[in-house]
Amino acid sequence: MARTLRQLALAYDELDAPADLSPTELLVWDAARAATAHAYAPYSHFCVGAALLLADGTIFQGTNQENAAYPSGLCAERTALFGLAAAQPGHAPIVGMAVAARPATGDFGPAMPCGACRQVMTEYEARQGQPIPLLLPSRGGSILRFAALADLMPFTFLADDLPSA
Repeated sequence: MARTLRQLALAYDELDAPADLSPTELLVWDAARAATAHAYAPYSHFCVGAALLLADGTIFQGTNQENAAYPSGLCAERTALFGLAAAQPGHAPIVGMAVAARPATGDFGPAMPCGACRQVMTEYEARQGQPIPLLLPSRGGSILRFAALADLMPFTFLADDLPSA
């Protein structure tokens, strides 16, 4: 039995502060942070916002929405993507995405999308056929810049992986 050891490298930029973002990136970054004010997080008290920048300049926001039956809640990344698709079918391509998080009474901190969000994000990127750059807050106030959502989930399960009918 042959065995091949493979390694996977993750490419991203780490920026020191929002001042290192381009004006367009800063727009979507600030929109994600502003969205946290509309999160419904009475159980975790962890407010998450996501913002999508469309090619036509439109910004679409999403927030985490919790529920007393915990699994029934939804993350900010998915509310943004699902909400955009429901509200604006045929929308302009998504050209940027940012996520922000903070405690209900505190400062912004790291926010990494969960596995379910990464799966959904990757499928939306595949559906539109072009990369969606992503900005994520990291520890120590730095910002992680990914060239594509797929960079967060290299082993995706997409429509092509389903058996044909």
